[in-house]
Amino acid sequence: MAGAPTVSHPELRSLLAAGRARLFDVRSREEAAAGTIPGALNIPVSELESALQMEPAAFQALYSAEKPKLEDENLVFFCQMGKRGFQATQLARGLGYTGYGKVWLLAGK
Repeated sequence: MAGAPTVSHPELRSLLAAGRARLFDVRSREEAAAGTIPGALNIPVSELESALQMEPAAFQALYSAEKPKLEDENLVFFCQMGKRGFQATQLARGLGYTGYGKVWLLAGK
């Protein structure tokens, strides 16, 4: 995953404390149910493309959260080892999420 944008744990803590990042857990529902980062929205990578293409009202109804905007900064996608987080970041970029910012790879936890 060379070249993948990353965010360090201290930088992520700072962004979260300032309310300047949104976390997306792209693991399966079962994995996320076993434990995730507080405040993270679970959207499995297998459904992320369709989720990011939904109308805002449909996204809100399905995920109980506001749909990210294309220009939002610091959309942080993560999984357990980094592969799905990397895929999610590439997907978001391909859909026009230009301010997405970072991928947080949890492997260094």
